[in-house]
Amino acid sequence: MIKLSSKLPDIGTTIFTEMSGLANEYNAINLSQGFPNYTSDPLLSKLVQKAMNEGYNQYAPMAGSLDLRVAISNKFISLYNSTYHPDDEITVTAGATQAIYTVISTFVKSGDEVLIFKPAYDCYQPAIEVNGGIAVPIQLSAPEYSIDWLEVASKLSSRTRMIIINTPHNPSGTIWTKEDIRALERLTHDTNIIVLSDEVYEHIIFDDLQHESVCKYPELKARSFITASFGKTFHNTGWKIGYCCAPKVLMTEFRKVHQFNVFSVHHPSQIGIAEYMADASTYDNLSSFFQRKRDLFLSLIADSGFKFIPSKGTYFQVLDFSDITDEGDIDFAKRLTREKGIASIPLSVFNEGGRDDKVLRFCFAKTEETLVKAAEILNSI
Repeated sequence: MIKLSSKLPDIGTTIFTEMSGLANEYNAINLSQGFPNYTSDPLLSKLVQKAMNEGYNQYAPMAGSLDLRVAISNKFISLYNSTYHPDDEITVTAGATQAIYTVISTFVKSGDEVLIFKPAYDCYQPAIEVNGGIAVPIQLSAPEYSIDWLEVASKLSSRTRMIIINTPHNPSGTIWTKEDIRALERLTHDTNIIVLSDEVYEHIIFDDLQHESVCKYPELKARSFITASFGKTFHNTGWKIGYCCAPKVLMTEFRKVHQFNVFSVHHPSQIGIAEYMADASTYDNLSSFFQRKRDLFLSLIADSGFKFIPSKGTYFQVLDFSDITDEGDIDFAKRLTREKGIASIPLSVFNEGGRDDKVLRFCFAKTEETLVKAAEILNSI
């Protein structure tokens, strides 16, 4: 018998796998996992197929197709008036999760501390811990999920190596304000702290609000990685194509790990996406597209027993069920799946110590027909 000592002894099957499994078992409407149930733009699929037919079927360059890196660079100039050089400041990755893991693996050593804001996307803490780091949680409170910057300051120490931020925020659907970004800038000034900014939902933001990317703030940009996702943006999460951007001095170190972690990602997808992005209007309608879905979903459940603050970004909506039942959120989510035929995600799994605020996360990146059926169920509870 081999004696094993797990590097992640407390990690089991993710809640996403568990809830999607239950949804499949009970033939429930799956609003748990964050993926659309409609197809991406047929033009994009045709462009990827065209790239295959033209022979882009071998390894892409380690940093990614130059055409795609140029397209990404142009996007940052157009949207944020910020520049990342295609040669040495942009790397194409196997989804944003791989980019996040690689950033952490590159810089976090044993005993280093990494601040994370909870509820936090579930890939952050395991990546920290498997690399010997220590996750330092900043717990945010429902329903506003606002940040207490005095608490953040109190958690900084000489061992703080990194701060991970996420805006628009999964799972809460909130966004960071300009004041939040400025506070982060002040706290990290004249330190060696690296900022990892998870901005995968940057193009999904509502009510004429603005995405505050760290690249818009020169001092923060100098110490930051941005991770992003074409899967989230273009409705094809299964392609697992993302990218990250950072100043050359940081990206040089990132690529040292990336080349032995993944090396390169699906070549024809990169060629197709690059050509697709040549249309300057590619991102213009994304926010309005998803805002219509959010507004429809919320209008349909306005008279239900759930309470909510409309999501400001992402394609997730948090619903408060405290007026409906005293059950724990995990038990309630599972019961809704088994007995009512609708699957969601309980937020306690993202909180420190399993804190239960009696809220569930629902994904509204679904067809109108699906959202109508889901609302009928929620209104009956």
